[in-house]
Amino acid sequence: MRYYISDLHFYHDNLNERMDCRGFESGEAMNEYMISQWNSRVRLNDEVVILGDFCMSSKGEDANAVLARLNGRKYLVIGNHDKYLKSKDFDHSHFQWITPYKEMKDHKRKVILSHYPILCYNGQYRRDSEGIPVAYMLYGHVHNTFDEYLVHDFQNQTRQYRRQTCGSKEKIGIPCQMINCFCMFSDYVPLTLDEWIQADKKRRERISLSDYAFSLQIQSPPELCEGLKI
Repeated sequence: MRYYISDLHFYHDNLNERMDCRGFESGEAMNEYMISQWNSRVRLNDEVVILGDFCMSSKGEDANAVLARLNGRKYLVIGNHDKYLKSKDFDHSHFQWITPYKEMKDHKRKVILSHYPILCYNGQYRRDSEGIPVAYMLYGHVHNTFDEYLVHDFQNQTRQYRRQTCGSKEKIGIPCQMINCFCMFSDYVPLTLDEWIQADKKRRERISLSDYAFSLQIQSPPELCEGLKI
């Protein structure tokens, strides 16, 4: 079984009170909970693709200690906070591969893997003979910030367009299947592609600009804020 997850940020104590507001009593408590949640799902021979920002500590021994306790065969798509990779003490053999970008197959579907959301990704227009999308862009980086709303809004606008594809006489919509695999969206449990597809669909049905516009000290254009309650 293959699972995906992003932005765990082990050893990033400040996320309990800032940005994510994860709410654990300490960084140690957060680390232990995430390890427990991971191992509640992942077995020794399972695969887990980590979409960046695995560990905030730049110390190789810190990352080694956590990785040694996590079940499964682990793969890393590099994020901007994975500084431990440069440590002479880090054991790179904890990962099967380490790369900034990857394309894989998952049950006959193309999966585009990047820490950063890619708005025009390879295979974005592709559907099977029944019209079901066959390419998915899995990303992280933006957590649940206003940038995630911007990605969400881009997807909604893109899906409204219809275009004629090669070999077809009729115009069809653009699938644009971008999924944020942020760990808090799954309660820190790695999920399969099908599980992420369902979780992402349910979450996006509830997304509202008012959830983001006045959080995280951002400044939104006045025209976006009209009608929103502070």
